[in-house]
Amino acid sequence: MESWWHIISTACLIAAALVGTHWNFNLPAKAICSVLSGLLLLRLFVIYHDQQHHAILPRSRTAQIFMRLFGIYALSPSRIWRSSHNHHHNHNSKLRGSHIGSFPIMTKSQYLKSSASTRRKYLFMRHPLTILFGYFFVFVIGMCIVPFLKNPKRNYDGLLALLLHVAIGMALVHYWGWMALFLTQTIPHFILYATGTYLFYAQHNFPSVSFNDKAG
Repeated sequence: MESWWHIISTACLIAAALVGTHWNFNLPAKAICSVLSGLLLLRLFVIYHDQQHHAILPRSRTAQIFMRLFGIYALSPSRIWRSSHNHHHNHNSKLRGSHIGSFPIMTKSQYLKSSASTRRKYLFMRHPLTILFGYFFVFVIGMCIVPFLKNPKRNYDGLLALLLHVAIGMALVHYWGWMALFLTQTIPHFILYATGTYLFYAQHNFPSVSFNDKAG
């Protein structure tokens, strides 16, 4: 029951915050609701992460359905998430293979031996602006577009997530205008993905971290 309490209470607060981004007449209050909804989405994403690892509600069919729907809404379809993120966990602390579902890691000697194009790609993927704009680079491209293009039949939910995201955005503009799009979708998702991307990066990139060079 405690797990369900965290899920339901967070989902209800998200709904209330999103409603508050356009169903009131005070712009500062709308902005506060927008930021709050982004932080609450981040909280639910952390719960989603734990449920995908079967740390909570592993046998609940209802939880699986709810989280599958949330994954599509959050541009992190569960099928794609599991294949990439589980690979990352299975290759954690390894120099080779750990880049799938995470950020690439090179030693100084490996970097100096790499081609110019490989260096540019490496620096781009680890650049602070790439992390800041994780909304586009990590989730829209990395979690939806690339997996779908690689295997459309298996990763069709990546396309579904993008279509839903665009449809919600178009509906917001049609019924409430561009400000609603900015406050109800853009800002909350920007906060969610920028913070989420940084957490993925910081989890395995800090001064005392150690890696080995075994591929297995």
